[in-house]
Amino acid sequence: QVQLVESGGGLVQPGGSLRLSCAASGNIFTFYAMGWYRQAPGKQRESVAVIISGGSTTYADSVKGRFTISRDNAKNTVYLQMNSLKPEDTAVYYCNGNSPPRVGLPYGRDYWGQGTQVTVSS
Repeated sequence: QVQLVESGGGLVQPGGSLRLSCAASGNIFTFYAMGWYRQAPGKQRESVAVIISGGSTTYADSVKGRFTISRDNAKNTVYLQMNSLKPEDTAVYYCNGNSPPRVGLPYGRDYWGQGTQVTVSS
């Protein structure tokens, strides 16, 4: 069982920055994709940023140009650098590791962290 633990959330002013970390108990390179998701009060959980095993990344339109996802395989850690934060970025942010079903992994795997609160307010 893989465990993902997020850290780095907190309260920041609009325009400020935070870096979220997701530390995995196993090797993150074994996942096809790792990503950050967020859920604001009264809203559905949405994808924020995803990094694929080959290194390519995708971002939600709302965070493009402001957020950057990266990973350090040696430290088994994925990061989300968040700059120019806006009040609408306020949410609980979750780390996810996912591998779809494939030969040798017929059931796939999907793991979530416990979430870390990010609040952007003046």
